[in-house]
Amino acid sequence: MRRWFLLVAMLAGACGQPRDSTPANQAAAAPPPVYDRLAGNPIEHGHRIADVLGCTGCHQADLTGEDWGDPEFGTLWTSNLSRALARYDDAALERAIRGGLRHDGSDLLAMPSFLFTQIGAEDMAALIAFLRSVPPSGVDHPLPALGPAGRQELAEGKLHYAPADVVREGQAWPPDAGAPLARGRAIVRATCAECHGMNLQGAPEIDPPRPPLSVAGAYDRAAFHTLMRTGKGMGNRELRLMSDVSRGRYNRFTDPEIDAVFDYLVAIARRAPAG
Repeated sequence: MRRWFLLVAMLAGACGQPRDSTPANQAAAAPPPVYDRLAGNPIEHGHRIADVLGCTGCHQADLTGEDWGDPEFGTLWTSNLSRALARYDDAALERAIRGGLRHDGSDLLAMPSFLFTQIGAEDMAALIAFLRSVPPSGVDHPLPALGPAGRQELAEGKLHYAPADVVREGQAWPPDAGAPLARGRAIVRATCAECHGMNLQGAPEIDPPRPPLSVAGAYDRAAFHTLMRTGKGMGNRELRLMSDVSRGRYNRFTDPEIDAVFDYLVAIARRAPAG
Protein backbone atom coordinates (compact mmCIF):
# COMPACT_ATOMS: atom_id res chain seq x y z
CA MET A 1 0.00 0.00 0.00
CA ARG A 2 2.80 2.45 0.88
CA ARG A 3 4.54 1.77 -2.44
CA TRP A 4 1.31 2.39 -4.36
CA PHE A 5 0.72 5.63 -2.48
CA LEU A 6 4.25 6.78 -3.16
CA LEU A 7 3.68 6.42 -6.87
CA VAL A 8 0.33 8.16 -6.67
CA ALA A 9 1.31 11.06 -4.49
CA MET A 10 4.80 11.84 -5.74
CA LEU A 11 5.45 10.34 -9.14
CA ALA A 12 2.14 10.69 -10.93
CA GLY A 13 3.14 14.04 -12.36
CA ALA A 14 6.38 12.59 -13.75
CA CYS A 15 5.21 9.42 -15.43
CA GLY A 16 6.36 10.33 -18.90
CA GLN A 17 3.03 11.70 -20.10
CA PRO A 18 3.47 12.93 -23.68
CA ARG A 19 3.45 16.68 -24.06
CA ASP A 20 0.83 18.06 -26.40
CA SER A 21 2.88 20.43 -28.53
CA THR A 22 0.03 22.02 -30.49
CA PRO A 23 -0.14 25.83 -30.44
CA ALA A 24 -3.24 25.71 -28.22
CA ASN A 25 -1.11 24.08 -25.55
CA GLN A 26 1.34 26.91 -25.03
CA ALA A 27 1.52 29.04 -21.89
CA ALA A 28 0.59 32.31 -23.61
CA ALA A 29 -2.86 30.94 -24.50
CA ALA A 30 -4.34 31.32 -21.00
CA PRO A 31 -3.86 33.39 -17.85
CA PRO A 32 -2.46 31.89 -14.65
CA PRO A 33 -4.89 30.43 -12.12
CA VAL A 34 -6.66 32.77 -9.72
CA TYR A 35 -8.29 31.14 -6.70
CA ASP A 36 -11.16 32.71 -4.80
CA ARG A 37 -9.97 34.72 -1.84
CA LEU A 38 -12.29 33.79 1.00
CA ALA A 39 -10.53 35.77 3.69
CA GLY A 40 -8.59 39.00 3.85
CA ASN A 41 -5.79 37.20 5.65
CA PRO A 42 -3.29 35.99 3.01
CA ILE A 43 -2.14 33.19 5.33
CA GLU A 44 -5.64 31.66 5.33
CA HIS A 45 -5.81 32.02 1.57
CA GLY A 46 -2.41 30.40 1.23
CA HIS A 47 -3.46 27.53 3.49
CA ARG A 48 -6.36 26.70 1.18
CA ILE A 49 -4.09 26.85 -1.86
CA ALA A 50 -1.60 24.55 -0.12
CA ASP A 51 -4.40 22.05 0.51
CA VAL A 52 -5.76 22.22 -3.05
CA LEU A 53 -2.32 21.86 -4.65
CA GLY A 54 -1.39 18.93 -2.41
CA CYS A 55 1.42 20.58 -0.43
CA THR A 56 -0.16 19.56 2.87
CA GLY A 57 -0.74 16.07 1.50
CA CYS A 58 2.83 15.23 0.56
CA HIS A 59 4.43 17.26 3.35
CA GLN A 60 1.66 16.60 5.92
CA ALA A 61 -0.63 19.10 7.59
CA ASP A 62 2.10 20.33 9.95
CA LEU A 63 4.64 20.41 7.06
CA THR A 64 7.01 18.07 8.90
CA GLY A 65 7.27 15.67 5.95
CA GLU A 66 6.77 11.94 5.65
CA ASP A 67 8.75 8.85 4.69
CA TRP A 68 7.54 7.66 1.27
CA GLY A 69 10.36 5.20 0.66
CA ASP A 70 10.89 1.50 1.18
CA PRO A 71 14.00 -0.71 1.19
CA GLU A 72 13.84 -1.46 -2.53
CA PHE A 73 12.91 2.01 -3.72
CA GLY A 74 15.18 3.88 -1.35
CA THR A 75 15.08 6.68 1.18
CA LEU A 76 12.58 9.28 0.02
CA TRP A 77 11.27 11.75 2.54
CA THR A 78 9.29 14.84 1.72
CA SER A 79 11.10 17.75 3.34
CA ASN A 80 10.26 19.00 6.80
CA LEU A 81 9.25 22.40 5.45
CA SER A 82 8.61 23.76 8.91
CA ARG A 83 12.39 23.66 9.43
CA ALA A 84 13.75 23.81 5.88
CA LEU A 85 12.16 27.18 5.09
CA ALA A 86 14.61 28.95 7.40
CA ARG A 87 17.28 28.23 4.77
CA TYR A 88 15.29 29.98 2.01
CA ASP A 89 14.52 33.61 1.39
CA ASP A 90 11.25 34.22 -0.47
CA ALA A 91 12.91 34.27 -3.89
CA ALA A 92 14.68 30.98 -3.24
CA LEU A 93 11.46 29.44 -1.93
CA GLU A 94 9.63 30.49 -5.07
CA ARG A 95 12.43 28.93 -7.15
CA ALA A 96 11.96 25.71 -5.22
CA ILE A 97 8.21 25.68 -5.82
CA ARG A 98 8.28 26.76 -9.47
CA GLY A 99 11.68 25.45 -10.53
CA GLY A 100 12.39 22.41 -8.37
CA LEU A 101 15.68 23.71 -6.96
CA ARG A 102 16.87 23.52 -3.35
CA HIS A 103 18.32 26.59 -1.62
CA ASP A 104 21.82 25.40 -2.61
CA GLY A 105 20.87 25.00 -6.27
CA SER A 106 20.68 21.20 -6.27
CA ASP A 107 17.73 19.43 -7.88
CA LEU A 108 14.66 18.30 -5.99
CA LEU A 109 13.43 14.79 -6.76
CA ALA A 110 9.78 13.98 -7.54
CA MET A 111 8.61 17.51 -6.74
CA PRO A 112 5.84 18.42 -9.25
CA SER A 113 7.15 21.95 -9.82
CA PHE A 114 6.07 21.92 -13.46
CA LEU A 115 2.47 22.15 -12.24
CA PHE A 116 3.20 25.33 -10.32
CA THR A 117 5.06 27.37 -12.93
CA GLN A 118 1.90 29.25 -13.94
CA ILE A 119 0.49 30.09 -10.49
CA GLY A 120 -0.32 33.79 -10.21
CA ALA A 121 1.91 36.11 -8.19
CA GLU A 122 -0.70 36.92 -5.52
CA ASP A 123 -1.55 33.27 -4.97
CA MET A 124 2.14 32.38 -4.78
CA ALA A 125 2.75 35.14 -2.22
CA ALA A 126 -0.16 33.84 -0.11
CA LEU A 127 1.16 30.28 -0.35
CA ILE A 128 4.60 31.39 0.82
CA ALA A 129 3.03 33.40 3.66
CA PHE A 130 1.19 30.30 4.84
CA LEU A 131 4.27 28.07 4.64
CA ARG A 132 6.24 30.57 6.70
CA SER A 133 3.46 30.80 9.29
CA VAL A 134 3.78 27.16 10.36
CA PRO A 135 5.94 26.88 13.49
CA PRO A 136 9.03 24.65 13.24
CA SER A 137 8.66 21.18 14.68
CA GLY A 138 10.01 17.69 14.16
CA VAL A 139 13.44 17.01 12.68
CA ASP A 140 15.17 17.50 9.35
CA HIS A 141 15.03 14.43 7.13
CA PRO A 142 17.78 12.84 5.01
CA LEU A 143 18.10 13.70 1.35
CA PRO A 144 16.87 11.09 -1.15
CA ALA A 145 19.02 8.00 -1.60
CA LEU A 146 17.60 5.72 -4.24
CA GLY A 147 17.70 1.95 -3.91
CA PRO A 148 17.65 -0.54 -6.81
CA ALA A 149 14.00 0.03 -7.72
CA GLY A 150 14.34 3.80 -7.52
CA ARG A 151 17.47 3.84 -9.67
CA GLN A 152 15.73 1.66 -12.23
CA GLU A 153 12.73 4.00 -12.41
CA LEU A 154 15.08 6.96 -12.78
CA ALA A 155 16.92 5.19 -15.63
CA GLU A 156 13.62 4.26 -17.32
CA GLY A 157 12.33 7.82 -17.14
CA LYS A 158 9.52 6.98 -14.74
CA LEU A 159 11.07 9.04 -11.96
CA HIS A 160 12.39 12.51 -12.72
CA TYR A 161 14.29 15.30 -11.07
CA ALA A 162 12.01 18.30 -10.84
CA PRO A 163 13.95 20.78 -13.03
CA ALA A 164 13.85 18.33 -15.95
CA ASP A 165 10.07 18.22 -15.69
CA VAL A 166 9.97 22.02 -15.58
CA VAL A 167 11.94 22.17 -18.82
CA ARG A 168 9.75 19.52 -20.41
CA GLU A 169 6.31 20.72 -19.31
CA GLY A 170 6.66 23.95 -17.38
CA GLN A 171 5.27 25.97 -20.29
CA ALA A 172 2.76 23.36 -21.49
CA TRP A 173 -0.98 23.78 -21.04
CA PRO A 174 -4.05 21.55 -21.36
CA PRO A 175 -6.15 22.10 -24.48
CA ASP A 176 -7.59 25.57 -24.99
CA ALA A 177 -11.38 25.85 -24.81
CA GLY A 178 -11.64 29.61 -25.27
CA ALA A 179 -11.26 32.67 -23.09
CA PRO A 180 -14.50 32.22 -21.08
CA LEU A 181 -13.20 28.85 -19.82
CA ALA A 182 -9.61 29.96 -19.17
CA ARG A 183 -10.02 29.92 -15.40
CA GLY A 184 -11.09 26.29 -15.33
CA ARG A 185 -8.26 25.40 -17.68
CA ALA A 186 -5.75 27.08 -15.36
CA ILE A 187 -7.06 25.30 -12.26
CA VAL A 188 -7.01 21.96 -14.07
CA ARG A 189 -3.40 22.60 -15.11
CA ALA A 190 -2.26 23.05 -11.51
CA THR A 191 -4.22 20.10 -10.13
CA CYS A 192 -5.76 17.47 -12.41
CA ALA A 193 -2.82 17.42 -14.85
CA GLU A 194 -0.67 15.84 -12.14
CA CYS A 195 -2.36 12.49 -12.75
CA HIS A 196 -4.11 12.92 -16.08
CA GLY A 197 -1.30 14.62 -18.00
CA MET A 198 -1.19 18.04 -19.64
CA ASN A 199 -3.09 16.60 -22.58
CA LEU A 200 -5.75 15.27 -20.13
CA GLN A 201 -5.60 11.85 -21.80
CA GLY A 202 -4.83 10.00 -18.58
CA ALA A 203 -2.57 7.02 -18.06
CA PRO A 204 -4.43 3.70 -18.35
CA GLU A 205 -1.20 1.73 -17.85
CA ILE A 206 -0.71 2.95 -14.26
CA ASP A 207 -2.32 1.25 -11.26
CA PRO A 208 -4.82 2.61 -10.47
CA PRO A 209 -5.56 3.69 -14.07
CA ARG A 210 -6.05 7.39 -14.73
CA PRO A 211 -8.82 7.83 -17.32
CA PRO A 212 -8.95 10.63 -19.87
CA LEU A 213 -10.79 13.60 -18.41
CA SER A 214 -13.37 13.41 -21.16
CA VAL A 215 -15.14 11.16 -18.61
CA ALA A 216 -16.32 14.40 -16.97
CA GLY A 217 -18.76 14.75 -19.85
CA ALA A 218 -20.83 11.95 -18.33
CA TYR A 219 -21.50 14.01 -15.17
CA ASP A 220 -24.10 16.67 -14.65
CA ARG A 221 -23.16 19.66 -12.55
CA ALA A 222 -24.65 18.36 -9.31
CA ALA A 223 -22.97 14.96 -9.64
CA PHE A 224 -19.64 16.62 -10.38
CA HIS A 225 -19.92 18.77 -7.25
CA THR A 226 -20.66 15.61 -5.26
CA LEU A 227 -17.56 13.94 -6.71
CA MET A 228 -15.33 16.87 -5.84
CA ARG A 229 -16.76 17.33 -2.36
CA THR A 230 -17.15 13.71 -1.22
CA GLY A 231 -15.12 11.58 -3.62
CA LYS A 232 -18.24 9.65 -4.61
CA GLY A 233 -18.70 9.04 -8.33
CA MET A 234 -21.98 8.40 -10.08
CA GLY A 235 -23.94 5.63 -8.42
CA ASN A 236 -22.24 6.49 -5.12
CA ARG A 237 -19.11 4.65 -6.29
CA GLU A 238 -15.66 4.84 -4.75
CA LEU A 239 -13.11 5.72 -7.43
CA ARG A 240 -9.90 4.69 -5.68
CA LEU A 241 -7.38 7.46 -6.29
CA MET A 242 -9.88 10.14 -7.32
CA SER A 243 -11.99 9.57 -4.23
CA ASP A 244 -8.97 10.02 -1.97
CA VAL A 245 -7.79 13.13 -3.82
CA SER A 246 -11.24 14.70 -3.73
CA ARG A 247 -11.64 14.20 -0.01
CA GLY A 248 -8.08 15.26 0.76
CA ARG A 249 -7.72 18.22 -1.62
CA TYR A 250 -10.56 19.10 -3.95
CA ASN A 251 -13.18 19.48 -1.24
CA ARG A 252 -11.31 22.71 -0.46
CA PHE A 253 -12.34 24.20 -3.81
CA THR A 254 -15.05 26.84 -3.72
CA ASP A 255 -18.28 26.21 -5.60
CA PRO A 256 -17.31 28.72 -8.33
CA GLU A 257 -13.95 26.99 -8.75
CA ILE A 258 -15.66 23.61 -9.14
CA ASP A 259 -18.05 25.16 -11.66
CA ALA A 260 -15.11 26.57 -13.63
CA VAL A 261 -13.42 23.15 -13.73
CA PHE A 262 -16.67 21.42 -14.69
CA ASP A 263 -17.47 23.85 -17.51
CA TYR A 264 -13.96 23.54 -18.92
CA LEU A 265 -13.88 19.72 -18.74
CA VAL A 266 -17.33 19.39 -20.31
CA ALA A 267 -16.24 21.62 -23.18
CA ILE A 268 -13.15 19.46 -23.70
CA ALA A 269 -15.22 16.28 -23.49
CA ARG A 270 -17.55 17.52 -26.24
CA ARG A 271 -14.55 18.00 -28.51
CA ALA A 272 -13.11 14.54 -27.79
CA PRO A 273 -13.40 12.08 -30.69
CA ALA A 274 -16.04 9.39 -30.26
CA GLY A 275 -14.89 5.90 -29.38
